[in-house]
Amino acid sequence: MTNENIDRRVFGKYLAGSTAAFLAGTNAASAKEPVVDGVTRPSNALLLDGGGQSVWNSTAQHVRTSGWVSPDGKIFHEAARNIPIVEEDEVIVCGGGPAGVAAALASARSGAKTRLLEVNGCIGGVWTAGALTLIIDAQNKPGIMRELLQKLEERGASNTLPNGSVAYDTEKTKLLLEDLLLEAGVKIQLHTRVVGAVTDINNRLSVVVTESKSGRQAWRAKAFIDCSGDGDLAAQAGCAYEFGQPGTGLTQPMSLMVLLTGVTLDGIAQFVRGDAEPRKLGNPKKNLLAEFQRAGIDPSYGGPTIFRVRDGLFAMMANHEYGTLAIDAAHVTDATLQARREVHKLVNSLKKLGDPWTNLEIIATAEQIGTREGRRIMGRYHVSSEDLKNGARFEDGICHVRFGIDVHSTNPGKTKAIEKKPFKSKPYDIPLRALIARDVTGLMMAGRCISGDFIAHSSYRVTGNAVAMGEAAGVASALAATTQKLPHEVPFPEVAKQLELIRSGENQQVKS
Repeated sequence: MTNENIDRRVFGKYLAGSTAAFLAGTNAASAKEPVVDGVTRPSNALLLDGGGQSVWNSTAQHVRTSGWVSPDGKIFHEAARNIPIVEEDEVIVCGGGPAGVAAALASARSGAKTRLLEVNGCIGGVWTAGALTLIIDAQNKPGIMRELLQKLEERGASNTLPNGSVAYDTEKTKLLLEDLLLEAGVKIQLHTRVVGAVTDINNRLSVVVTESKSGRQAWRAKAFIDCSGDGDLAAQAGCAYEFGQPGTGLTQPMSLMVLLTGVTLDGIAQFVRGDAEPRKLGNPKKNLLAEFQRAGIDPSYGGPTIFRVRDGLFAMMANHEYGTLAIDAAHVTDATLQARREVHKLVNSLKKLGDPWTNLEIIATAEQIGTREGRRIMGRYHVSSEDLKNGARFEDGICHVRFGIDVHSTNPGKTKAIEKKPFKSKPYDIPLRALIARDVTGLMMAGRCISGDFIAHSSYRVTGNAVAMGEAAGVASALAATTQKLPHEVPFPEVAKQLELIRSGENQQVKS
């Protein structure tokens, strides 16, 4: 059976028997397989295509878990086991959201062999799986951010609001991000969660461990970038971090985005951010809140917002999930379930009002609830409230932030909208040092998990800034990996020079 065409019905029987391998010399799908080092390995296994050619190419090695339960039944002791190292790269980016996309692109375009690991089934993170559909603080950003905005516009996938924020089509964005990464030579693995990190005797991060359909796997690299949003990789590597408000630990609430159709812009313009203002129809947030109250319902977010992605497609953010820890799966699960029920209830309440909401329908709620705040990993510089007050500028500045302080309510008993700003911030820089881990070498961060305090984080956390940070981290990590240095050892003038090339579009290297 090694080189002959296989009848589809016979092949189906083998698949139904839980094997995709035909064993040489036998036609029994349930044939006993040898076990080596705890790994079931097919003997002379061969997966055939229609022409009888081998197409088996997999790194999957499922090791059976073994161990024992403690006498009190409260602890499971997992036995030690060997984990296969899939590959060694120059730069590994963990997390494929806005920061991770930019980091991987900049790294690959700087000539580094780059791998991107992403937990969701698409690239883009909160942009796509989170259906955010709005990019904030992007218009002043050069390089990859500008490139993305231009390509979204070319593909008819964006709508620029009067305040400069950009609404975009999530599905077209998925494809665009994949296209750019693959063109740059970035190797992508989706459906993969980072679950462990190991440092060497010099405290340098050397290995990350993942779980996926392929089982538990290990990956080596010369430099790593944590773009997980919540600082998962850095925390697993042993980095110190801050979390929530000083003293209370309270964090900003989560929100679940929802995509809507069945209404016309002319019909609901007074409720649509970016369209109500130029038509002089009042404050769209206040109008929408009043409309919900007219329907007999109060949303958990006191500033509900609808904006137009394109004709016939709208996005709504109208809920807050308070007191939820982004680093606790049970918390995130409860928040997601509650949020989805609330947004459906909100939409149904509008429909009951009749015109202009009669045909309002939900296209989709986000796969991933929107998280505003997780861990803030300690870096070699800590962005502070004073930096915002003073409009700080730095010699190693890599991202200029214009978005102001924006703390969504941490206490619904006081307000369900945006908390009062403690002061008026000025535009400021984020220095590269805030992206370099303090406690572990060979590790950088990008996005909302960089080093900063609670107030500063509320400003720099938006995705336009995440892209600029990812771009800088990608360049610095690539230079470190390709010159046998650690990220903090690379002179900033070298980073600035390469960053300028990346941002000018002159450096488009691809390294396989």
